Amino acid sequence: MSKLAGKRIVLGVCGSIAAFKAAQLCSTLVQAGAEVDVVLTEAAQRFVTPLTFQSLTRRPVYTDLYDVLPDYSSAHVELGSRADVLVVCPATATTLARLAQGLADDMLACVALASPAPLVLAPAMNVNMWQHPATQENVARLRQRGALFVGPVVGRLAEGIVAMGRLAPLEDVLAAVRVALGRAQKSVLAGRRLVVTAGGTQEPIDPVRFIGNRSSGKMGYAIAEAARDRGAQVTLISGPVALPRPWGLEVITVATAREMEAAVLDACAEADALIMAAAVADYRPERAAEHKLKKTGAPLALTLVQNPDVLATVHARYGDRLIKIGFAAESRDVLAEAARKLAAKGLHLICANDVTEPGSGFGTNTNRVTILDRGGGHEDLPVLPKEEVAEHILDRLERLLG
Repeated sequence: MSKLAGKRIVLGVCGSIAAFKAAQLCSTLVQAGAEVDVVLTEAAQRFVTPLTFQSLTRRPVYTDLYDVLPDYSSAHVELGSRADVLVVCPATATTLARLAQGLADDMLACVALASPAPLVLAPAMNVNMWQHPATQENVARLRQRGALFVGPVVGRLAEGIVAMGRLAPLEDVLAAVRVALGRAQKSVLAGRRLVVTAGGTQEPIDPVRFIGNRSSGKMGYAIAEAARDRGAQVTLISGPVALPRPWGLEVITVATAREMEAAVLDACAEADALIMAAAVADYRPERAAEHKLKKTGAPLALTLVQNPDVLATVHARYGDRLIKIGFAAESRDVLAEAARKLAAKGLHLICANDVTEPGSGFGTNTNRVTILDRGGGHEDLPVLPKEEVAEHILDRLERLLG
């Protein structure tokens, strides 16, 4: 969310029952440090008031085409020209039509016409209105011009039915805002194809039991989202996790180490880099029982066989054409073991962390890693939120990609 600090965001709110959710979006943007100017359509004011957004932003709210800024400059021109991103949430069928046709008959439409900033649209409307050919033609035209659409999604609508047309989750709208801002920054990662793995794997013992580990997937998900925000095309290959599916990524779910290996090898065929943050099980039961094992009163012995080393297999197939970054989660001899893996697996970088250290183990929101490279160098990071660790890793990746 720190990426939003200091950014100028114009939030357009249209006449939909979902307009009340725009207040929460506005509040979140302001708390993240963004400078938010709100434009309400005439219809929006039937659902929410200017005072609501004025209280949240401590800034004027614009409703009339002839509003002026405090310096008496034309609001619709100045707001549009200085914005870093224009978000319309919720976007109604009427506003989509206005924007697609380039009309200038209300304040929000004029701001959009006067703005070179990226446009994020979060539609919300009746399912038949959304599916109508006229609306879909307008959506297609706006997409062609580069607008980012978030939703709508299937859910309960105001008329009491469950169908397509519900406003997307606000977390997804915020993700789209970050993506729009990232595209404008022209990062080295923009347009690059990245494969990121996350979470642990589960090796079945029987239909109800498995061998697994404590990986939450938080580190891999943080890397994938941060890379997406820099404009990369990200494929996230995830083991079983209890995390929401990130917006704007291709997500492939797997369960076992062998499924992870197959998915990674396939995804890396056209990738520029692989960041292997998943905790892949080293061993699996030789055979999984067909039915649930029952208690017998006797000890249960399992024969374990070694799983494939995914990174070593990837290096054997793709070599140094593919930038490869791994993780070494260790409990002793951390740096020595990380250096061994760096060489053995043909990695460009490896991120070593001691899982026994407070704030650095599985399931935490923070991590403390040391980044080792092929040249023998290492970078010690303090305990940081995993989102910040992700940014450091991507900074190093950008240097490798040049």
